[in-house]
Amino acid sequence: MTDTERALRIRLAAAYRVFAMLGWVELIYNHITVRVPGPDTHFLINPFGLHYSEVTASNLVKIDLDGRVIGDSKWGVNPAGFTVHSTLHRGIADAHCVMHTHTTAGCAVAGSRAGLSWDNFYSAQLHDRVAYHDFEGITVHAAEGPRLLRSIGSKPAVILRNHGLLAWGRTIELAFVTLWTLQRACEIQLAGAALGPTIPVSEAIQRKASADALQFHPDHGGGKDVFDALVRLVDRIDTSYRD
Repeated sequence: MTDTERALRIRLAAAYRVFAMLGWVELIYNHITVRVPGPDTHFLINPFGLHYSEVTASNLVKIDLDGRVIGDSKWGVNPAGFTVHSTLHRGIADAHCVMHTHTTAGCAVAGSRAGLSWDNFYSAQLHDRVAYHDFEGITVHAAEGPRLLRSIGSKPAVILRNHGLLAWGRTIELAFVTLWTLQRACEIQLAGAALGPTIPVSEAIQRKASADALQFHPDHGGGKDVFDALVRLVDRIDTSYRD
């Protein structure tokens, strides 16, 4: 294992613990995957059967784009996670990290006929960054891959209709801030629905807010400062993810 892969494993394991801390967990399901730098197209995924709070740098599973485990691992991989994530890693050049959740707010908005409402501080930062993909059942069939890629195009924040949320990015940190922003937009939308009609945000303001959302830009860290702060909180709880 190279030093680069070892550092990436620690960073990805930290991401799983961050998700656990935030409550973005679905028992042993859902996934965060990241490409391993090098000549081969391999990526790291969580061991199927472990809760996010049990994921460590060493038990992450390395697989290729055909789902074959690379090296030794006593853990298997969830086919549903492999199908969606490998499709993005294979088909989107900048999808080095892919994150998928089934949060309550995310699933509620994903099942809403109207989709994401452009009426709050966070959704306003996602103008022209959100894609939708229609539900085709549990994502274990490779034939869905091309349709998923067509739905996503180049948009990094994805609402999987009747399913949940997904985000991808060049780095773990960038994928995270994209997903966090989409998640917060969904949470506020869900809470606001109880209060009656909302105040819409004009498309002009959406464009401005999205351009001014510096956390998405590599020149401003691409979410690194936010993610680092959360990792420090995780470290106060449990550092075993580094093992």
